[in-house]
Amino acid sequence: MLSRDIAWKLLQEWTDSERLKIHALAVEAVMRDFARLYGQDKELYGLTGLLHDADYDRWPEEHPKRIINWLNENGESVIARAVQAHCPDSSVLRDNLLAKALVASDEISGFVIACALVRPERTEGLLPKSVHKKLKTPAFAAGVDRNEVAEGFRLIAEAVGGSTDEHLQRIINVMRQHRNDLGLLPSA
Repeated sequence: MLSRDIAWKLLQEWTDSERLKIHALAVEAVMRDFARLYGQDKELYGLTGLLHDADYDRWPEEHPKRIINWLNENGESVIARAVQAHCPDSSVLRDNLLAKALVASDEISGFVIACALVRPERTEGLLPKSVHKKLKTPAFAAGVDRNEVAEGFRLIAEAVGGSTDEHLQRIINVMRQHRNDLGLLPSA
């Protein structure tokens, strides 16, 4: 299996944007937590989260073809399939837990970070109802695809049950646990 060190080096090589690196780390953390909670392979889930947008910074018009090809060439077809499934036009591939977890973790992780960054206390005291309220404001974090967020919630509920609020609270908790790495320390 691909090591995290190799995956991180690839992400560093292909991604200049600090924002995108933080997003990758956030999705990795959320995916690892999901795997821990549901008895799945934490490395597999973490690597999928870490690499899902690895080619976006350098080749946005080709995303995710470059990372999918690289993963397939390196014997990581399971990760490659999940990465392909996270694209909105690949819903037919969202037929396994890894793919569903990635769709349910990707857009919402970025959105939760955006919600935290506009608060002086960041993730401290951030509640699912606050995230829902921001989701209803199209101008807030306008780049986040609300349809994909809703589809992620649907897929994860279908796969493992639980409510949207439970899923959101878990993500908020993960962001709080990793606040140092994600630049989410409360402002002084």
